[in-house]
Amino acid sequence: MRIEMERTHSGTALWQVQGSKQKLKEFVLRRIRVMELDFSDRTHVRGHSLYVNREELSEIILEDKSIARVDLAIARPGESKRIIPVKDVIEPRCKYSEGEDAFPGFFGDANFPSGQGETLVLDGITVVTSGRMVNFQEGLIDMSGPGAEYSLFSGKLNLVLLIEPVEGLGKHEHERSVRLAGLKAAHYLASSVRENKWDEEQRFLVKSLVDLYQEFPNLPKVVYVCQAIAQGLLHDNYFYGLNAQGCLPVLMNPTELMDGAVVSGNCAAPCHKHTTYHHQNNPIVEDLLREHGKRINFLGVIVPPVRTALAEKERIGYQVLKLAQMLGSDGAIISEDGGGNPEADLMIVARHFEKNGIRTVIITDEYAGSDGASPGLADVTPEADAVVTNGNGNQKVKLPPMDETLGYIEAIDHITGGHEGSLLPDGSIEMEIAGIMGSTNELGIENLRTVAI
Repeated sequence: MRIEMERTHSGTALWQVQGSKQKLKEFVLRRIRVMELDFSDRTHVRGHSLYVNREELSEIILEDKSIARVDLAIARPGESKRIIPVKDVIEPRCKYSEGEDAFPGFFGDANFPSGQGETLVLDGITVVTSGRMVNFQEGLIDMSGPGAEYSLFSGKLNLVLLIEPVEGLGKHEHERSVRLAGLKAAHYLASSVRENKWDEEQRFLVKSLVDLYQEFPNLPKVVYVCQAIAQGLLHDNYFYGLNAQGCLPVLMNPTELMDGAVVSGNCAAPCHKHTTYHHQNNPIVEDLLREHGKRINFLGVIVPPVRTALAEKERIGYQVLKLAQMLGSDGAIISEDGGGNPEADLMIVARHFEKNGIRTVIITDEYAGSDGASPGLADVTPEADAVVTNGNGNQKVKLPPMDETLGYIEAIDHITGGHEGSLLPDGSIEMEIAGIMGSTNELGIENLRTVAI
């Protein structure tokens, strides 16, 4: 790329980009389809079956001395099993090249270009972290019955880590140890089979903004704003291994999210929390990439932390606007992370964008009461006139008993969506779908359907 500077008569410097000379980079996702999961004496893939060495993986997890015990279990689609309380869900991924890895900042350093190179995905399996409750905003996954209809994860092969911390461990350390255990397990599974033949390959060109502007000069330029809670008290996300509480908004290439650049430490309400799996498989990113070069010019992803104080929300909102304007955005999609006060951030950015000529669509969910008649959002603004809702977390559901519980069934009385008395004498559960993992997910990875009326 050659950049030349000339001066106008007023002396103002103008930067002119004459053309990009850099070599285009690629990001390659290679998928191994996993259709069966079981334990064995070594971790390997045969056909479409993944076999896991339970003892070896347990030893890796127990290297963290804050963990007293870990039990590994398998939950398959259609089984009469309930996982509770669920903390995070992670898709196994790893890089092929030495010195690089998925989940940058957690394995080695973050001093390599994430979202480039080659990444292996184990498709069809997840790592689910569970065990004694860390905080009340954890959820459940039912593998069959009506609860399974609300969760994407009910259709996955789930390797469940039931983690017990050492006595006296504080909540923040407990969350840290469980989060790292899930990432270690996901990394271990993928890296153990990276020499195997893959079933499907996806290739993405990683282009500079200069290339994008020159290639599609007449298409509307669109940016995606992906909120990420960063509020402490077990409501955090991690950018390249760094707690997002200490970050201003970060501009990312879409493929960085696929490589684990954002990791969840978020215990927001289960219905709409973004697990690490959601960030890895963000459907908004995937849809925008599909439309890129056809109807839009997709410029990239702005990931802003969602803080608690109004002054912080306003400061971050202005930074998001600044980035979008510097990119020359014509339009934007903004997705919420969490509910309640994050809706102020949602509206602040939507108001800034619309008042500055950036046409905006926001994506959220609602807490509108069990009858749907209450106001669904904690904050609104007239400029937010294009809204996609992914469901009402207050919707009631009754879940039948399961033959087996992985975790602690009594947690249902304390998690979001449950209440004292949710667990009935016959083992069934009366609750809101807010307690089901991903039931109203604000990225759209869900089984509910939004219908325009």
